[in-house]
Amino acid sequence: MGACIFAQYPADSLFQATDTSPMQKLFLFPITKWQRMSYNSDAMNCQFYPSCSNYGAQAIYQNGIISGLVMTSDRIIRCNPQAFDAHKRMNGNFHIDERLMDPIHLSHDTMPKRSPLLAAGLSMAVPGLGRVYGGRTADGFYGFLMSAISISTGVKSLKRESIFAPLYIGLAVTIYGGEIYGAWRTTKYYRKVD
Repeated sequence: MGACIFAQYPADSLFQATDTSPMQKLFLFPITKWQRMSYNSDAMNCQFYPSCSNYGAQAIYQNGIISGLVMTSDRIIRCNPQAFDAHKRMNGNFHIDERLMDPIHLSHDTMPKRSPLLAAGLSMAVPGLGRVYGGRTADGFYGFLMSAISISTGVKSLKRESIFAPLYIGLAVTIYGGEIYGAWRTTKYYRKVD
C-alpha cells in the first residue's frame, strides 16, 4: 500500500495512498473531514473498533465504492444504543479499550445456525426482517426505519422532480443494499450465545 504513514487521522492515509483512485478519493474526502471533527471531540467517540468513519474509509479503499458504501451503511445501522448488548449476546469480541471489535472482514469458526441467504432474502422483502431473523432485533428496527425514511425521501424527490432526486435515490439504494448485506453478515458471522 502506498499510504502515508504519518497521517494524523486514519482516513488521511487511505486518501493519500498512491493506489487510491480519484473516485475513491471523492468518497474518502468527506470521511477525512468528519474525522477532523469527530476525533477531536469526546462527545463523538465511537463504540466500535475501528470507528465507523475508519471502517467506512477502509471498506471503500479495500472493496471499492459500491461495496464499501453498502458495508458502511450496514455499520451505521448497527451503531445504535443497543449495539453493546447485541454484540455481547452474539458472542462478539471486544478491543482492549472495551470497544466492540468489528473488523471489515470477519472469520468465524462455527457454522451459522441460520441461513445467510434466507436472512438476505427476508431483508430484501422487508428491510430489517433478516436481522431480526438473525437475532438482532434492534438492528432490524433501525434498518427498517432508515430504509423506510430513505426510500420515502427518494420517492418524494422523484415525484417532485427535484434536482436532488438522484442523490436521494442513490442514498436509498445504498441503505437498502446495506440492510440486505447486514442481514447476510449477521447470520453468517455471529451466533447467539445460548
